[in-house]
Amino acid sequence: MIIGIIAIDENYAIGKDGTLPWKFPADLKHFKDTTTGHAVVMGANTWRSIGRPLPNRLNVVLTGSGSVTPPPEVMRLMTKEEVLDLQHYLNRHLFVIGGAHTYREFADVIEKWIVTHIPVAVVDADTFMPPDFLNGFEETAVEEIGDGLVVKTLSKS
Repeated sequence: MIIGIIAIDENYAIGKDGTLPWKFPADLKHFKDTTTGHAVVMGANTWRSIGRPLPNRLNVVLTGSGSVTPPPEVMRLMTKEEVLDLQHYLNRHLFVIGGAHTYREFADVIEKWIVTHIPVAVVDADTFMPPDFLNGFEETAVEEIGDGLVVKTLSKS
């Protein structure tokens, strides 16, 4: 299954200056617990912001740019089609973890969203999701994970 996992603030912000604009341990723990043992696909900017392979996950960097050279344990694929071909051979979920361009690129194939709602409005945020990105999905679960955070799971309707 292809799953989008994302944290958004009250105004749909997801980034500021190439990084997550908040620090919530409960969010990071939830992300780690949810994606460990699976595959994660990210764009070049997300790869740069993380700066290292995420442990116990198949890390895939999607980039057509030759300026991104991840270490050998990280797959570098050039197209969405290559990622989708790979997904057919995986016996695990494929999580799309960002950034905004990668979420947009995979929007038509994401089957489920896991959305952490961050209870703040980030000042000067520069990266946003469109307010309608969850159109066509219906809420199937809601969970409070601490730090005032609510995680909603939505599946394609």
